[in-house]
Formats: sequence, structure tokens, C-alpha cells
Amino acid sequence: MRQGNIREALLEAAVKLFSRNGYNAVSMREIAKAAGVNVGSLTYHFGSKANLLREIYDRHTAPMNRRRLELLGEARRVQNPDERLMAILRAYIVPAYSSSSDHDGGGAEFTRMRAVLSAEGNEDARAIIANAFDAMSRTFLEAIGECVPGASHEGLVWRSQFLLGGLYYALINPERVTRLSGGEVDGSDHEAAINQLVGASYASFRGLAEETRQATE
Repeated sequence: MRQGNIREALLEAAVKLFSRNGYNAVSMREIAKAAGVNVGSLTYHFGSKANLLREIYDRHTAPMNRRRLELLGEARRVQNPDERLMAILRAYIVPAYSSSSDHDGGGAEFTRMRAVLSAEGNEDARAIIANAFDAMSRTFLEAIGECVPGASHEGLVWRSQFLLGGLYYALINPERVTRLSGGEVDGSDHEAAINQLVGASYASFRGLAEETRQATE
């Protein structure tokens, strides 16, 4: 196997194993075995399991974050605050759906891995995840806050967390929507999922400003 192919095989094997079993439970030897190479190849290419995970995040999140910033720049030029908020939310959500097979957003398997690792609490994984997403999340929080003046920062943070949770679940378990609707709704319809996520999040953030206003009266 050529060196470039070995590297790709290791990255693909790691995503599959991490998404199923978490970060803590997967050994470097298991990753190497799944990739069909010896563990020395993994050490040669990445040095450590943490470095391997860091590269997985870099290659999946960098294109997604670049696209988010491009769309956010366009959204912030919208004059009407309501329309701007909708555009900002789409700028955050759409890139996560942009691909289910290449590296631009990572698709369902990478998203599943993100959800599993976020819940696991490993310090290495936590630092890598924070480095990949925290700055971007703060940028979007600021942009959303500009559209809902008076909303508390606490509320903005919580509701952005709910948005992320909804996005995670819609990506990794679309079949539940299909099942619960008795087949009337196709959970794998990306455009429908995006529209529903945007609509629900818009109502959540818009309502926050009103709740904050009422609480201070």
C-alpha cells in the first residue's frame, strides 16, 4: 500500500471506530488493524492518537468553517433584522449538510463521532473539539445577538447549544423522523431538514428577546 493510501486508510478507520466506540475505548493497534497496516505505520504518520484525531478534525472542519464564514459575511449584509437572523442561521446549518461523502462538513459519520466524543469527556478530545469550533461558535453568537437586541448572553449560549443538539440529531438519525411520521416525512430530505432547523431556531432566538424584555419590566 502506498504511503498516501496508508494515511487515508488510517484516517478512515479511525473515524469509523471513534464514531462507534468513542475515543477512549479505541487503541492505536485497533485502528491500525482496521486499516490493514501495522501499528508502526500509525505512529510514523501521526505520532499519537491525539494527533490522529486532530488531523481528522482539521480536514473535516476547516472547509465547513470556511464556508460558514463566507455565508455569514453575506448574511450580515442583509438589512432587515428578521431576514438577517434567518440568513445567519442558514449560514451555520447549511455547510454541515453540504456533503455526506467527502470532507466538506464530514457527513453523518463524522457528526456521529463528534457527538460521541463530546459526551465522552476525554481531555485530548475536548481540547481538539474546542479548537475546531469555539471561535466559530462565538462569531455566530455575536452575529445572532446583533439581530435580537436585549437578549441575554446566557440565553443566547443556551439556545445555540440547543441548535447544535438539533443539528447533530437531525444529521445522525434522520430515519427517526421518517418512522415517527409513518413515512409521511422523509427525514433524509436535507433541504426540508435545513428549513425546519432554521425555522425552529429562528423562533427560539426571536422568543428569547421577548422573554428578556418581559423579565425586566
